[in-house]
Amino acid sequence: METPNLSAIRALHRSGNKGRIVGQKRPVKPKHVWSTRVRLELVKNHRNFALLNMAIDSKLCGCELVKMKVADVMVSGQIKERVSGLRSKIQKPVRCEIDAITKSL
Repeated sequence: METPNLSAIRALHRSGNKGRIVGQKRPVKPKHVWSTRVRLELVKNHRNFALLNMAIDSKLCGCELVKMKVADVMVSGQIKERVSGLRSKIQKPVRCEIDAITKSL
């Protein structure tokens, strides 16, 4: 019994990542961080500006910062000096200080 040649019958479709950069991306340079920080400050986007500052200070990921609640950052109407966040991949707490610029928002 002969097996048919299935390789000749192949659907021609475009791959999902054709023409896109795949793999590990380059790290963000400090000048790009500062330009983003200045843009957010000029537009007065306080939430994203505070999240960016906390991400830089604590080295937490964006998903970990967004999971934080107001109760994690404030106690009895005052902003805490130090905040602890939980790393999602390694499940270890990370403590960071909130700087004066972020507190002033």
